[in-house]
Amino acid sequence: MNRNKQIGKPQQNTEKEMSFLDHLEELRWHLIRATIAVVLVACVAFLMKSFIFDTLLFGPKNPDFPTYKLLCKISNFMGLEESFCFKDEAFRIQSRTMAGQFSAHIWTSITLGFVAAFPYILWEFWRFISPGLQKNERRNSRGFIFIASFLFFTGVLFGYYVVTPLSINFLGSYQVSEQVFNDFDLSSYTGLVRASVIASGLIFELPIIIYFLTKIGIVTPQFLKTYRKYALVLVLILSAIITPPDIASQVIVAVPVLILYEISIFISKGVLRKQRKLEKAQR
Repeated sequence: MNRNKQIGKPQQNTEKEMSFLDHLEELRWHLIRATIAVVLVACVAFLMKSFIFDTLLFGPKNPDFPTYKLLCKISNFMGLEESFCFKDEAFRIQSRTMAGQFSAHIWTSITLGFVAAFPYILWEFWRFISPGLQKNERRNSRGFIFIASFLFFTGVLFGYYVVTPLSINFLGSYQVSEQVFNDFDLSSYTGLVRASVIASGLIFELPIIIYFLTKIGIVTPQFLKTYRKYALVLVLILSAIITPPDIASQVIVAVPVLILYEISIFISKGVLRKQRKLEKAQR
């Protein structure tokens, strides 16, 4: 009897271990499918080199970019003359390494692959976690992929049409001396555009993050209200990091993030309200 029990214990542990390994195997396949989606879209982007670079990537450095026209009109309307107007291309882009252009082509394609395949990546993530949710939780989270994708693409557009032009306008025309010319390396320019777009897209996911943190009990509306002033400081610091060091640009970037923070508080309240109703219904 004792021998059988002793023999049975390792079998139970092995079953638990296999169950955990099965989950890892399932996660691995979700990650593989998501990676394949990114690679496929990246291959398409790689073949569209002229449009990706000449139109999209180098668009924000041209004076006729829509953001510059709008800022120039606003500047003139507010009586600031042409302080926000971007008239001339104050810098050139160069590649100083043998593999510089090819490397920029590869990484830009991968970035576009990630951006375009983001809804599918979320879907694979949702397929992995949804079996562990209760039926009412799955029902309440039905629009997760659409909302998260909408916020991400909104952030990407904000990064491309607001953060990137502001950064290029300031950094591209900044000079410490007339003897120093702005000839930027291709990797530096593409890195700035990619970082601005991806960072803005992920920052706009704040309401979704707060939603899940509230669901698992880490964040509450009271917590968000109490630390609102600290959040304001963090947002300003973040704005200073991803934008030029001028106050106007930082305010333009900080305002939407602060609005998202306030929206997150209402979302957190809604989650707690639903949880309390569910608890009352179960009693």
